[in-house]
Amino acid sequence: MLLRVIVSESEIRRLPVEGSLSSVEELYQVLRTSLGLRGRFILQFEDPDFNNQLCNLTDIKDLPVERATLKVLFTADDSSDSTLDTCSLLSVSSGDSVKWPDPFPIPQFSHDVELQLKEANCRYIKDGSVMVIPKGLKTDILDILADSMSKITAYPERDHYEGVAKALVEKHPCLREPGSEKGWYSWFHSLKFKLGNYRQKLSAAGCPEVVINKRKGGCSKGKCVKKSKKGEVNYCPDPPEGECPENMEEKRQIMEAEMQKRDPDLQLLENLMVATFSQRRREIVGDQPPIAEIISRWPALFHERQIMAEFKRIVTVDLLESFLKGLDDLVPRILELYKTATKSGKKQSLKEILDCLGRDDTNEKRRAAFLLGLPYYISGEDPSNVIRMCDAHAENLDEAMRGMQLGILIGYEGERGAIPAEIFSVAVVVEETIVLHNIKGVAQGFAMLMGIIYCVNLEYPFAMKYSFEFIQRVVMKVKPDQASARSQREEQ
Repeated sequence: MLLRVIVSESEIRRLPVEGSLSSVEELYQVLRTSLGLRGRFILQFEDPDFNNQLCNLTDIKDLPVERATLKVLFTADDSSDSTLDTCSLLSVSSGDSVKWPDPFPIPQFSHDVELQLKEANCRYIKDGSVMVIPKGLKTDILDILADSMSKITAYPERDHYEGVAKALVEKHPCLREPGSEKGWYSWFHSLKFKLGNYRQKLSAAGCPEVVINKRKGGCSKGKCVKKSKKGEVNYCPDPPEGECPENMEEKRQIMEAEMQKRDPDLQLLENLMVATFSQRRREIVGDQPPIAEIISRWPALFHERQIMAEFKRIVTVDLLESFLKGLDDLVPRILELYKTATKSGKKQSLKEILDCLGRDDTNEKRRAAFLLGLPYYISGEDPSNVIRMCDAHAENLDEAMRGMQLGILIGYEGERGAIPAEIFSVAVVVEETIVLHNIKGVAQGFAMLMGIIYCVNLEYPFAMKYSFEFIQRVVMKVKPDQASARSQREEQ
């Protein structure tokens, strides 16, 4: 397919695309990778059914098969006078489009490089001979690949490097490494080295994701690297095209004023939260302010609806859906493992939790038993400063939260027990402060706690780090391939 892409009045690009596109989201990825497009945008295409008038592209099947003209419309101002729900369209396209593509689309190299590769590929097909790669040619190839990779993330992971190296030699077999079983291992190492150097250029240019990396002060050794650790896709994104810090600060102030109203405009808040996402992440990730300051500057964030929306912007995964579905899939097997573990008589706390199910075996109680029992099943973890319970009518909440840096507070009525019979509400606590309350149920409370951890860029509580890793990687399936040996053992 051949695309004519109108980026602006002064920039109109010709872009050949190999193979067929399966979705509009895949097209977004191709444009971001090949043309270096940043920020949020929507696409329009010249529709031959309407005399080539522009129409919004919502289905890839609407696009002409062989040649098509696209127009890129950046949406930095978040205006929405269209009859389409552009806000919803935007959040989907911008979230999905930054996922690492598989397979990675190898970009077009400069004309002279492509000519050399074409001739060498012909020789490879003819007699299997690989190319003796001149140093300058290899540098040109690595520069283009590093630029394309950094437009997705400045910190690719090992499987990303491997995927790019593999895609490179599949597209240009003449570049295979002689004598190597895989044929691309040297390219893997060269890419890692090149990206390290390329990040220095990005830092000098002011790339937010790289600038926030700071060395420790004083005499301590090493670096305090602030980068994605828990599967964040949009960890510290660039600001939208055409936006500046002053504009986003103005929108933040509008949002802050709206939150002071008795009945704030929820749709306006949603639009402003999308528009100020990059500034919010830059503050939270880069400055690491205390929770009180975050609540003061971003009060709209601390509501269940916005926690879920922010989590999806960061991870591109639905928070509640991934949490509850993963939980329900695992509950039967994990509860059986709990029962087996209690037969030795060493896990009394776990036995008390299971005994509660004998009196109330509802799905909600089974979810609660899974979550409350997890730290006891994973030996050596103490949940006392992360999971606490208090009488719903207790007057001294400060005492109940004393020493809690991060966790959930379960308010109950009547008999307490290992799983309270009547749970009044659940609250999320950060730095001895309730940041989210009136949550219905233990499972939803844990889901919101995970959402807060991502939205405010917190570390997992050290006392329950394996439990939280298990929830992230095994239950929610966020970066499941990087689970520690201990988490994999507990799953089995």
